[in-house]
Amino acid sequence: MENLVITKKQQAVTTSLQVAETFNKNHRDVLAAIDDLKEGVAENYADLFYEDSYIHPQNKQKYRQIIMNRDGFTLLAMGFTGQKALKFKLKYIEAFNQMEELLKTQSNLPINNTELLLEAALKHERGLTLVNQRLDKLETETTINRSQQRKIQGLVSSTVIKVLGGKKTLAYKDPSIKQSAFSNCYKQLKALFDVASYVDIPKVRYEEALTLIPKWKPDLELQARIDMANGNGDMFKEVI
Repeated sequence: MENLVITKKQQAVTTSLQVAETFNKNHRDVLAAIDDLKEGVAENYADLFYEDSYIHPQNKQKYRQIIMNRDGFTLLAMGFTGQKALKFKLKYIEAFNQMEELLKTQSNLPINNTELLLEAALKHERGLTLVNQRLDKLETETTINRSQQRKIQGLVSSTVIKVLGGKKTLAYKDPSIKQSAFSNCYKQLKALFDVASYVDIPKVRYEEALTLIPKWKPDLELQARIDMANGNGDMFKEVI
């Protein structure tokens, strides 16, 4: 738990290896999670993560690791849940605060201890505000990763198949009806989340999407085509 945060290029940072050790995770899994995040934030990832390497103490081989700043760690740590993970997150935040304060005071040392305490208190308060702002921004701008995209695709597929009555039904075997059903489902999904494509669904609303997709119902015209294809008769026939 020592040296959670280090300095590189006059910036407080941590490493993927240290994060894996602290949160008791496989380093390869942490690297994979960061790679997914890079895809989500696209061109902005260079401000959060950059490639690095380390020498393994036993076999002396060079291995990949990733350096991340406070924002990069914050984004990564969103995926770590549970009371134990929360405890480690707080320790990291505290370590980042201490390291950043140390860097600032070294570059601009106040005249006396009173000024030092006042300045540190003000900077700490401003820092907390900035952290909250960064968290809000990252949460709203980060979209679902590839694994989550595939999960949504699979859920849409199973939902559409169920609504069509299964793979053996005439509605499913009709290319026009099947295509219309998938199109209608994705259209409603995009409208619900106000996005141009389902891949743009915010990561923080991923679980909400998984809950809503199985509740999808086709529009009236499409439902009529499904019923007619499956031989369910006239849906508008009066029941006597």
